[in-house]
Amino acid sequence: MTKKLSSSQISSMGEGTTEKVHCLIIGSGPAGYTAAIYASRANLKPVLYQGVQPGGQLTITTEVENYPGYPDGIQGPEMMVHFEKQAARMGADIRYGLATAVDFTGPVHRVQIDEGQWIEADSVIISTGASAKWLGLESEQRLNGYGVSACAVCDGFFFKGKEVAIVGAGDTAAEEALYLSKLCTTVHMFIRRDAMRASKVMQERVLNTPNINMYWNTETDEILGDKKVEAVRIRNNVTGAATDIPVSAFFVAIGHQPNSDIFKGWIDMDDAGYIKTIPGTAKTNVEGVFASGDVQDKIYRQAVTAAGSGCMAALDAERYLGEKGLH
Repeated sequence: MTKKLSSSQISSMGEGTTEKVHCLIIGSGPAGYTAAIYASRANLKPVLYQGVQPGGQLTITTEVENYPGYPDGIQGPEMMVHFEKQAARMGADIRYGLATAVDFTGPVHRVQIDEGQWIEADSVIISTGASAKWLGLESEQRLNGYGVSACAVCDGFFFKGKEVAIVGAGDTAAEEALYLSKLCTTVHMFIRRDAMRASKVMQERVLNTPNINMYWNTETDEILGDKKVEAVRIRNNVTGAATDIPVSAFFVAIGHQPNSDIFKGWIDMDDAGYIKTIPGTAKTNVEGVFASGDVQDKIYRQAVTAAGSGCMAALDAERYLGEKGLH
């Protein structure tokens, strides 16, 4: 729930309840840790709060093969440990804690941690990421990382030459189905209704791809398998008929939710809640507040692009603080 403070709440913050920092980083995925590395090297003495999921979405990913510098691939959680260690070695103050409210009314920005202590920061870098939307199945979470994935571009390669399934009806689902069709023998695509939400051009591409099998009016009942995905049980929501389809992977492409709720009312966002940044920068509409990573990127959503935007945010913060005579 969004917590925008009243003037009485702000004025009631007593002595000893706040801490003052130059640069506060909220979030600990590739964007947050990269921002921390650059901010530390610029002597901004950054404080980073890791949030509810230290390491971000990569901590629920298995092997990562498309990040530069790891010729043999690396496990997602291990890579995030490397990021954290590098940021800490550079001098970043990395802490457990979740940002639960903000007050961006003045030149000094206030962020509340765990509904308790307040941090006052000359600059803030938002790197809170986005969370994949899931169907809510127990088997979906149990087999996450063992054939269940929310990113075909990240994990599709591991199922080259195999049959896979994907659920979703928008442009992202269509794009991921087309991507998988170039790697996999067959892509089974499940649509809940009798039509797709994707743009006409994307629908045409999917429908004209011979190894994408379309299933209309279809719900996913269960993902089958003990230690890995072996099949998926679907049900036609018109006839009620159930079918088991053998597959090696199940991709969920029903969208992402940016973790931006606490910034609503302060930071400009699009209709989906993604933070808007000034093109070519990490700057938001609030001076001294910057955004990087998936919380402001609904197009690419890759670890390498998130890291790049974290670098941008730190460099923008350094310039901002220098211009203000705060660094």
